[in-house]
Amino acid sequence: MGKKLTVYMIDGTAYGPRLSEIGNWVGKAIYSPRASVNKIMNRSEFDNPGIYCLKGDPTDDAFDEKIYIGEAENIKVRLKQHLSDPNKDFKELIFFVSKDELLTKTQIRYLESRLVQLAIEAKTAQIDNGNSPSLPTLHEADISDMEYFLEQMKLILPVMGFKFLISSTVTQSNQVESPNSVHETYFIKTKTFKASMIETDQGYIVKKGSEAKKDLSKSCTETYRNMRRKLVETKIMVSYNDILIFAEDAVFNSPSAASNMILGRNSNGFTEWVNAKGQTFKAVQEQINN
Repeated sequence: MGKKLTVYMIDGTAYGPRLSEIGNWVGKAIYSPRASVNKIMNRSEFDNPGIYCLKGDPTDDAFDEKIYIGEAENIKVRLKQHLSDPNKDFKELIFFVSKDELLTKTQIRYLESRLVQLAIEAKTAQIDNGNSPSLPTLHEADISDMEYFLEQMKLILPVMGFKFLISSTVTQSNQVESPNSVHETYFIKTKTFKASMIETDQGYIVKKGSEAKKDLSKSCTETYRNMRRKLVETKIMVSYNDILIFAEDAVFNSPSAASNMILGRNSNGFTEWVNAKGQTFKAVQEQINN
């Protein structure tokens, strides 16, 4: 079932601050580049309790963004502290509040803890929080409400350019398709490594246990070198004798990115992956589209 997301450009510009809401959801999100925050600081939303995310440039090139997640009983007061802190070098921010202004301190602490936990598990961004805050005690009904609130946040974040919850791996908990979905399995063509891949709505998934070349060739681009380093640093790929093994199901945005990580060189994934009949991924796609 679809959802209606409303985005209001507060200053009328494409890259300025924005307000986002979903259907009948009680929450709302305010996004702003750092340079525009002071222009909208007098809005009433800033005086509410809520949860916020700060996005900056990562210190590790293996990641695309660095994220800090926090909560505050008064968003304005906390953001002013961060704006004056030289150690909080962020470029963009987003925060979430309740329209009815009824989020309690315990509820926003719960949202903060869950968001940090999900961000760490996603293994996508460099997370600037030192530790994951412990979950506070909430009544069962409150937990249900906050989990629903969190699901709406997860929908808005990537639309606003915050992609840290888009998981680099696939687990039972973040699987977006039916567990009973059947996907054709492809195998890397070379006999040097045993690796398998499936195509899903989430992307191209190299299956857990797949083998990969340990060293990258000199021809590999910087993008793929950073991708490999991220996979190793987050322990999605682990060393085993003279090869690397995928310790988890890993998501890639193209068949070539997946084959590059297996073969350790630039490659064309459309011809490197073949099904059980020996047909290339390209040939199968052509059959589907004809």
